Amino acid sequence: MASVSDGLNRAVQQAFTRPIPKSAGAQMRYLVKQLKGTRAVADALGVSQRTVERYAKDQIRRPRADLAARLADAVRARWQPRIREQARRQAATSTGLVVDTRARFGFTAAPGTSDDARVRHLTIALAPQHAARLFDAQDAGASEQQLRAIAAEGLGEMYFRDGGRRAHGLEVEFTDVEHLEFDL
Repeated sequence: MASVSDGLNRAVQQAFTRPIPKSAGAQMRYLVKQLKGTRAVADALGVSQRTVERYAKDQIRRPRADLAARLADAVRARWQPRIREQARRQAATSTGLVVDTRARFGFTAAPGTSDDARVRHLTIALAPQHAARLFDAQDAGASEQQLRAIAAEGLGEMYFRDGGRRAHGLEVEFTDVEHLEFDL
């Protein structure tokens, strides 16, 4: 099941101007600098302080697979915060987001119409106001269900209601998400 929050984070990471550090030692040194100490990094990664020191000094070079994933995620979450914020601000004010999804869409409509839910593959450009609502909700700590509801509202507005030109009052249901990807 695709996560809206993870998709938004991956979209913003596409704006990075430099790649994240590759080696475990470089990643540890970056985290030590960002978190201002080896104890904080050790707590964040769930390892001992001495292990962090050894990675930072390149005494250990290859972390276990689970530690490598946690380390890369921690670095990626803190990498280029200004670029990340600039990309979010631009998407929320001028460019919007492109959503590529394969999910079951259903809707409530007037009697006599075909409102049965069916799986659709959509690639839709969301307007900046919908992107702003998604980013604001993510910053406020909204649940995955709330983020999906905002995404469904944006997709319904842009695809089914065509920006307010048709299907007034149509309520869209966004369920059984197989694939969800955002792009700036």
